[in-house]
Amino acid sequence: MKRIGKKELKVNMNITSIKTLGELKKYGYKSKSIKDELRDNLIDKIKIKETVFKGVHGYEDTVIPELERAILSRHNINLLGLRGQAKTRLARLMLNLLDEYIPIVEGSEINDDPLSPISRYAIELIDKKQDKTPIAWLHRNNRFAEKLATPDVTVADIIGDVDPIKAANLKLSYADDRVIHYGMIPRANRCIFVINELPDLQARIQVALFNILQEGDIQIRGFKLRLSLDMQFVFTANPEDYTNRGSIVTPLKDRIGSQILTHYPETIKIAKKITSQEAKLDQRQSESIFVPELAKDILEQIVFEARNSEFIDAKSGVSARLSITAFENLLSTAERRLIYSGDTKTSIRMSDFIGIIPAITGKIELVYEGEQEGAYNVALTLLGNAIKTLYPIFFPKIKKIEKQGVEAPYDNIISWFFNNNTDFDILDDIPENDYSSILKKVKPLREFVLKHQPDVTKSEILFWKEFVLWSLVEFKKLSKYRYAEGTQFKDPYGSFISGLK
Repeated sequence: MKRIGKKELKVNMNITSIKTLGELKKYGYKSKSIKDELRDNLIDKIKIKETVFKGVHGYEDTVIPELERAILSRHNINLLGLRGQAKTRLARLMLNLLDEYIPIVEGSEINDDPLSPISRYAIELIDKKQDKTPIAWLHRNNRFAEKLATPDVTVADIIGDVDPIKAANLKLSYADDRVIHYGMIPRANRCIFVINELPDLQARIQVALFNILQEGDIQIRGFKLRLSLDMQFVFTANPEDYTNRGSIVTPLKDRIGSQILTHYPETIKIAKKITSQEAKLDQRQSESIFVPELAKDILEQIVFEARNSEFIDAKSGVSARLSITAFENLLSTAERRLIYSGDTKTSIRMSDFIGIIPAITGKIELVYEGEQEGAYNVALTLLGNAIKTLYPIFFPKIKKIEKQGVEAPYDNIISWFFNNNTDFDILDDIPENDYSSILKKVKPLREFVLKHQPDVTKSEILFWKEFVLWSLVEFKKLSKYRYAEGTQFKDPYGSFISGLK
């Protein structure tokens, strides 16, 4: 890598002090296209092993290498994937590959390059002022434009149209190209331009993009106008849109250089990292609420179960935003209890997971069977399935039918509930001391947890105890009744036998 001397470094740092075209030429500035800019800066970052797409997890060996290859190939890009797969975030992170500043002709509507102007305004200004042409500097943060494709988008919005008010004010005829009002794309010249949900864009609007993508020019009304725009296009699309609302017309797909498939996190570890990064927590929540790792695992497993559920439309997908908002709800459920109980600190409980149901029901698309079941019940089923999936990882598998005369690992816990046929209630808003005292009543519970998970910490033990109880319910070894104030656990046969007596 080339070493930069102190003098050269000082010049680079003061580049924005250049105010005229003459000074820019004297400096020796050389223009490059935005695609070359992205390519060159990517190469530099790869050489020094700098992470380009920071904060995007799980794509290191799949999506990001494909995206880097597309940038090196100078391609326009289509990111294709279900909702909540960081497509827009990837596009925005491409800003980090742009030069910090680029020069533009001051006053230009379309970010004209002073060394290669394309608009009539910039060409005439440079002809008139020559080396005294004023220039301005555009920071990379201002070189990103984004448009959500909606049915009401018009060609005038994104390409441009004749402006009658401008024609009247300047006293120009409609034959003069100065009456043109540029749309979003020309105004984003030398920028990254993102069109989200491309299939939602009407076919006639997609057709208007043909020339821009292939030849780099635009056509507005009847003007013989050729503007060699310098653009990096990034499109995002959801495969569901191809059938439900629209499609990408074939000639447009043909003009997009690389189509990259995104995906959801493949492991709970990656999913937890994303949730932890994206969840918006109050500092007081972080300081006063302890979250066991097992609770985080259950939360992410719920989302994994949702993506495989027969009740949920797989084509619609289950966004990563579900786990993020569910985690925020989980913390808020514990915080609410903390406020009511007057305690200063608390820990997440299994019963707190009831508080995440609103985050689930609002983010899943149910199929017919799911609608019949009801969103609330589907959410409870997902929680139950997550518990059943994780339980055998930590404890001996619970069999439906045990061999007669063979003692099962959890028999002592079941026996306790059978022999103590009294109501065992865990209320949602009880203080920490009361919560601990209730779980301590089931003495075999602590022995069972520590026997199979000896490394469980003191701060986590209560959560693990309650997790075992919920698991035994899911495997039909205990029964659970949910009412407004909390949850009641019972032996499923004890009350029946007691009634017979």
